[in-house]
Amino acid sequence: MTWSVVVPTVGRPSLDRLLASLAAQRWADDRPGPERVVVVDDRPFTAHEPLRPTGARVVRTGGRGPAAARNAGWRSVTSPWVVFLDDDVLLPDGWGDALHEDLAHAAADVAGSQARLHVPLPDDRPPTDWERSTAGLERARWATADMAYRRDALAAVGGFDERFPRAYREDADLALRVRQAGWRLERGRRTTHHPVRPADAWVSVRVQRGNADDALLRARYGPGWRELTEAGTGRFVPHVATSAAALATLGGAALRRRPLTVAGAVAWLALTADLTGRRLRPGPGPGDAGWPAEWARMVSTSLVLPVVAVVHRLRGEARWRGAAPAWPRPVRALLLDRDGTLVHDVPYNGDPDAVRPVDGAREVLDRVRAAGIRVGLVSNQSGVARGLLTSAQVDAVNARVAALLGPFDVVRVCPHAPEDGCACRKPAPGMVLDAAAALGVAPWECAVVGDIGADLDAAVAAGARGVLVPTPSTRPAEVAAAAAVGALADDLDAAVRLVLPVGAP
Repeated sequence: MTWSVVVPTVGRPSLDRLLASLAAQRWADDRPGPERVVVVDDRPFTAHEPLRPTGARVVRTGGRGPAAARNAGWRSVTSPWVVFLDDDVLLPDGWGDALHEDLAHAAADVAGSQARLHVPLPDDRPPTDWERSTAGLERARWATADMAYRRDALAAVGGFDERFPRAYREDADLALRVRQAGWRLERGRRTTHHPVRPADAWVSVRVQRGNADDALLRARYGPGWRELTEAGTGRFVPHVATSAAALATLGGAALRRRPLTVAGAVAWLALTADLTGRRLRPGPGPGDAGWPAEWARMVSTSLVLPVVAVVHRLRGEARWRGAAPAWPRPVRALLLDRDGTLVHDVPYNGDPDAVRPVDGAREVLDRVRAAGIRVGLVSNQSGVARGLLTSAQVDAVNARVAALLGPFDVVRVCPHAPEDGCACRKPAPGMVLDAAAALGVAPWECAVVGDIGADLDAAVAAGARGVLVPTPSTRPAEVAAAAAVGALADDLDAAVRLVLPVGAP
């Protein structure tokens, strides 16, 4: 049994502590360590230098959220099991042995095994509101703070829905789709520690952005989405009442209707006092360390929290009005590598007369265009940086390719050398993301076809689907890796048929 670890991160200092606790586990021949550790750096490309954690492969996704980061992680490994870990958990001694036990005892129809999460809380005082919120993870169903999934199950349902932009509901949605597909999930015996992350006074207000994700779940699964996803009851209805009372107060004052103003103010004060009391009672009180600051936080945030929650929910309802389509989404754009994929590879070619399309390329692309699929070209051209080509020569060759194969809706070229460390050169996802944006489609609505592993890696990091069409120059390891995940095709026609919807050419 082999397994890999995927850790999405935004560069928190706790990442190093997690990786150290993983490295400290004791492995044996019959209980080996992870086949691969993948750290998915989900910080914006332009804002940070790449992470370089010891013993891990880094995939950069550019700040598209934890769902996209986790998808990039599991799609970049081939092991049968994928263990998702948050970057702020710690693995106690014996975690590795317990994980092996959990996976070894998982029946064939078990798609996932969740760890038992332990949130350490202070012994000398009652926990704060934020500490209690974090401790709620101990009761959460199928939280990916430590969740092992079969790779086959993830592939069967298309992985995490990348329309969820934050770590809030994407794991519950995945768990529901996996169960609806006929798999079972179970809680394992291993325990993982989840320390409370430092946070400022307004963290409880910021997390209300997750209410927009609730709107997507409601659009997908109907009014009973909470029961289906095992998400708990929530407090949205009281927040609506509080917001309505506040609106009535303001409206009455604006219209100079005293009874409405008074009634609204009384209701708003009563509901706000109730919320404040609910948040204060379990926490630190007079005599406990830090209680004045906690009370100040609870009073100030309770004044605005209901309205913020409702505003975010309305924003989500406006976006997902009606029945949100299922995940994964069909391909709307086909992005193709140039040299070795569409035309025979001539190293550092700057001569349009040397362009020779691969057999059948024009017919395939014409059928794709006829089906309403947008077509784009994404090509590394490091010869520009090396001084072997000019940008004008690259443009001339691309123009010749278009003349022979038909027009492209978008063309993106990376002129940088590998050592430049740019975000556009494949295997980085920059060109794919840029091309998708130019076409007005989401990255997950794109497919990328190329002849080397870097093309597939760029697709994975961008959230697109990737297919490898090997040539004699393709490395055997790249062919084997593509075959292992069902991303290998004999020719361009087969590649297109692999990724386009049923009924497309």
